This record gives sequence, structure tokens and C-alpha cells, in this order.
Amino acid sequence: MDVIVCIKRVPDTEARIRIDGSGSSIESSGIKYDMSPYDAFAVEAAIRLKESLQGDGDVSVLTLGDSSSGETLRKALAMGADRAVLLNGQVSLDGLATAKALAAELEGSEADLFLFGIKAADDDQQQVGQMVSVLSGRPCVSGVSSFEIDGHTARCKREVEGGSEIVEVDLPAVLCITKGSNEPRLPALKGIMAAKKKPLEERPAQVSGSRVRLIGLSTPPPRAEGRIVGEGPDAVPELVRILREDAHAI
Repeated sequence: MDVIVCIKRVPDTEARIRIDGSGSSIESSGIKYDMSPYDAFAVEAAIRLKESLQGDGDVSVLTLGDSSSGETLRKALAMGADRAVLLNGQVSLDGLATAKALAAELEGSEADLFLFGIKAADDDQQQVGQMVSVLSGRPCVSGVSSFEIDGHTARCKREVEGGSEIVEVDLPAVLCITKGSNEPRLPALKGIMAAKKKPLEERPAQVSGSRVRLIGLSTPPPRAEGRIVGEGPDAVPELVRILREDAHAI
């Protein structure tokens, strides 16, 4: 069972983001970067699948980006992936351009599963995995919280409003992983040391020009100051009146 996981390097979700002077990008100095959280779920799912098969398989990680993305790939290797590929190219907001570059790399691959995080934490577009599926002619299931492999079939669980649904798809297939039972492991020292010896290939990507432009960034408006309407039970009627008549919340 061979699995390829496509991941992306993004600003750490706990980092404090500041807009730079141009108004169209973030201030990158002092910002920590990490693997997109949903991609980490996908990496963990791939590693657990290999472990369930007693190591009978191979887990590869693939990313599109510059040389700094190598650090993100090394983290995936430290978690337990076997090999990594860095497609050196410009990442843009054009999800189709990214999907075309990844699909070109995956063309002819004999892997059984191609895993993606359901979306990237920076642009929140939720489309690259599905586009790769269409471009490569492989079936796709999105929003997968967990899955099982039965022969040449993947049995996927999707959380829906009020319950869950089970979808079966023939392999090879593309699965877009969301948060579920695959909580990412922290790389142990042994894994970190082993990652330094695992293969990490770097080659140029076939990236088409972006058709999407970022016009500008802005921070949310400051929250209005709160006000005290009273203390104790005597303040309840006035609070209810404000919520009903001023805020229209009830």
C-alpha cells in the first residue's frame, strides 16, 4: 500500500499576523511556519495506515514551494513518512495552477492513495485536492474524518449534519482529510534523527501563471467597548431590553 500525501507550508496558526507596508502581504519576519494542520491529519492517517499493515507500504510527502518548504517536509519525515519530494516553484492563490503542478508530478504514479488536507490554513480555499482528482482522472472523496482499506476499496467516513455517512471508492483514489481521529503525533527524537537520513528530492515544478491576484489585506474592525448596565438581578430587565431592542439578538 503506497500513499502520497500532498502538504503545504503555512504560517503557524498561533502566530500573530501583521500586514506589511504594501497592504497586500503579511510581515514575514519573526513568523514561524509549519505544516498546515489539515495536512498534518493526512500525514498521520497515512502513517497509521502503514503501521496497521505492519509496515507493508510506503508513505511519501510532496509539496510545492521554495527551499524553505524543506523544513516542513523534514517534519513529515520525522513523524514517520519514508521519503519526500519538493517541487520548487512559486505558490500563488490560484488553486488550479497548484493543482496542475501537483498533477503533473503525480502523472503515472502507481500509488494506491493520494491524501490532501481538506484545505490549507492560509488561503482556506478547499479545492486543490479535488482539482488534482479531476486532472488525474482519479475518484475523490472530500471531508473524510477516517477511512479503512478493504482490498482495492477505501471505506470513508464523513461527518454530516446530524450524523455521519459512509462512502466507498475504488483505488487508486484521492481523499481530502479533515479533523477526526487522526491527531498528529509529535516527532520523537529518534524520528527527528532518522529524518535527516531519509531521501528528500528537489526538482523544478511545472507551474503555470497565476490568474488570481491579491488586491489587499485588512484587519478586522476593533470591537466596540462593552458597557455595564447594572449589577445583580436588578440589571436583568435592562439587559434583556438592550438585547431585544438595540442588538436585536433575541
